[in-house]
Amino acid sequence: MKEIPNHIAIIMDGNGRWAKQRKKMRTTGHRQGVEALRAVLTKADELGINHLTVYAFSTENWARPKAEIKALMLLLLEYIKNESKALHKKNVRITTIGDLGSFDEKIQLEIAKAKELTKDNTGLNFNIALNYGGRDEIRRAVEKIVEQERKGNREGISVTEEEIERYLDTRDMPDPDLLIRTSGEMRLSNYLLWQMAYTELVFTETLWPDFTGEDLEKAIETYQNRDRRFGKI
Repeated sequence: MKEIPNHIAIIMDGNGRWAKQRKKMRTTGHRQGVEALRAVLTKADELGINHLTVYAFSTENWARPKAEIKALMLLLLEYIKNESKALHKKNVRITTIGDLGSFDEKIQLEIAKAKELTKDNTGLNFNIALNYGGRDEIRRAVEKIVEQERKGNREGISVTEEEIERYLDTRDMPDPDLLIRTSGEMRLSNYLLWQMAYTELVFTETLWPDFTGEDLEKAIETYQNRDRRFGKI
């Protein structure tokens, strides 16, 4: 495949609906969603994608029922423990965006261990958005800039786009070339709002647990047929 996107972002949507259609608990849908993620990671690695960012848990997800949040946290802990070594063997680097401070210490520790284990890997950068919200990310970036102003570490009060980007969670990676959202919903849901100024958007009716490596290839083919002008003629 030619013109492979450098950075793909995914909103993994539809786990609950997938489970409901099968008259199963929502947690079953989330577990099946992990299987889909494993397949997509493998295909992204095969295709030579450099960065894959997935929306795993948003700042708004805390409003879900406590039982579901607990199940999601257990699943997250299980996933990080079980997958980090396998991803390490594949030369995948694990990174995160979002405010991890709200998670249980056990989860924070496992995430830190996974990031430390894979930090020197040179293959696919698997970036997980956890307790992430685009507005919250921009707010935190502005807070850091204001703090630097108070300390006298920056001159003047003018703020450039480049300066804001230096304080974003994604400062070490390029903006997404392609966003894929599953389940038929057509909105960004507070995801990478700054970074997606010129991202190509692909929406699919497929529920996330049914999304495959072949579906990823189809989305990339759609992207390849787009004419990206970035505001130019």
